[in-house]
Amino acid sequence: MLIEVMKSKIHRARVTQAELNYVGSITIDEDLMDAANIIANEKVQIVNNNNGARLETYVIPGERGTGTICLNGAAARLVQVGDIVIIISYASMTPEEAKAHRPTLVFPDDNNKLIQ
Repeated sequence: MLIEVMKSKIHRARVTQAELNYVGSITIDEDLMDAANIIANEKVQIVNNNNGARLETYVIPGERGTGTICLNGAAARLVQVGDIVIIISYASMTPEEAKAHRPTLVFPDDNNKLIQ
C-alpha cells in the first residue's frame, strides 16, 4: 500500500501575478523550486491564506531570482496579487518510507527571496 505524504512546501509565498488568459499552471521562481525540491510539471496544491481557496495545478519554472509566484489560467480567479499562499507537493510512499521521510520546507521572505 502507498500513502501520500508531504514531499515539500513553500510556506507563505506572496502572489506576484495572476494571468487569467494563460493555458494554466503556477509559475514559480526556479530558485524557490530548487530550494523546495519541486520540478517542472510537478503537481502541487495551492492554499490561499487570504480567502481559503485550495486548488491543484502543475508547476512551470519562472525566471531565477525574480520571486515570481504567478497563478495562471482559471486558478488566477482564486487569487489576488499580494495574497499569501502555501505551495505543497506530495509523494507516494509506503508507510515505512513515510515514517523516515523528512519533507523539504522553504520559508521565503516578503519578496519571495530565500532566507539564508
